[in-house]
Amino acid sequence: MAFDAFDHDKKGSISTNMVNTILGMLGHEVPAQQLAEVIAEIDTWGTGELKFEEFCQLASHFLEEDTDTEAIQQELREAFRMYDKEGNGYITTEVFRDILHELDDALSPEELDMIIEEVDTDGSGTLDYDGEILRDAQVLIRSVFVYAYLTSPAFTLQNSWRS
Repeated sequence: MAFDAFDHDKKGSISTNMVNTILGMLGHEVPAQQLAEVIAEIDTWGTGELKFEEFCQLASHFLEEDTDTEAIQQELREAFRMYDKEGNGYITTEVFRDILHELDDALSPEELDMIIEEVDTDGSGTLDYDGEILRDAQVLIRSVFVYAYLTSPAFTLQNSWRS
């Protein structure tokens, strides 16, 4: 996983000092004070370390709310494309469940069901991209996009020199 490229000690977390660098690589320049506030919110114990799930949670704070519908649709298409291996235009709710579990393994089966119920509005068992994404689901889907980006082979290759 690309996150491992920043986990030099292989302890399953990165230093909060690396966050600004990583966000910069994702194209987000964040003022130091704002970053410090969000890190304090995520790193509640003040350990100075973030696990992958915590980093995804932190990164989602800096994904801009985009009122440009076309840009949102394109971003979501790209995220779905990474998991739509067959090119069907959809992913199954089981695949989405696995993605959510990777993002937060503390989610209970009931919580996962609730999230999937919200996103799979027609109950088809698939999440297809039709441009009709619930506003509440956008943050969740953006988190999945961050996860997809950080674990993509292109990102891994781009940052493999850091290991």
